[in-house]
Amino acid sequence: MNMTRFLILPALLVAALPLVAQAQNVSFNATISGQVVPGVYGQVAIGNGPPPPVVYAQPVIAQPAPVIVGAAPVEPIYLHVPPGHAKNWHKHCHEYHACERPVYFVRSAEYQPGYQPEHHGHGHHDEDGDDHGHGHHHD
Repeated sequence: MNMTRFLILPALLVAALPLVAQAQNVSFNATISGQVVPGVYGQVAIGNGPPPPVVYAQPVIAQPAPVIVGAAPVEPIYLHVPPGHAKNWHKHCHEYHACERPVYFVRSAEYQPGYQPEHHGHGHHDEDGDDHGHGHHHD
C-alpha cells in the first residue's frame, strides 16, 4: 500500500505541471512550432518554412563560444523572448541556455509600440521583462 502512494504522488505532480503553467499564462524554454504569441517563450521551430520576422537583422551572441579549430560554425537559433530579455540579452541568455549561441529574436505583438498585455492579477513586468509579485522563475 505504501508503495502505491510513492508511485501515485509523482504521477499527480507531473500531471499538475501543465495546469500550473497554464494558470501562470507564461511558458519558458518551450519549443514553439505554431504561431508565436505573447506570453509563450522559447525556441521557435521554423522547419522548412520561411524565417519568421525578427527584432534585429543580425543574430545576437551574449558571450562568444570557445573557438574549436575545424569545428563547424554554430547555426543561429530563433527564440521568442520578452522584449526586455532581448534588450538585455547578456542578463537573460542563461535562462534559455543560449549564451554562446547566435540568436535571432522573433518579433511578436509584444514588440509593437503601445502593446498592453492582458493582466490577470499576476504581478507586473518591468522594462526588463521580469515579472514581479509572484516569484515566477524562468528555469
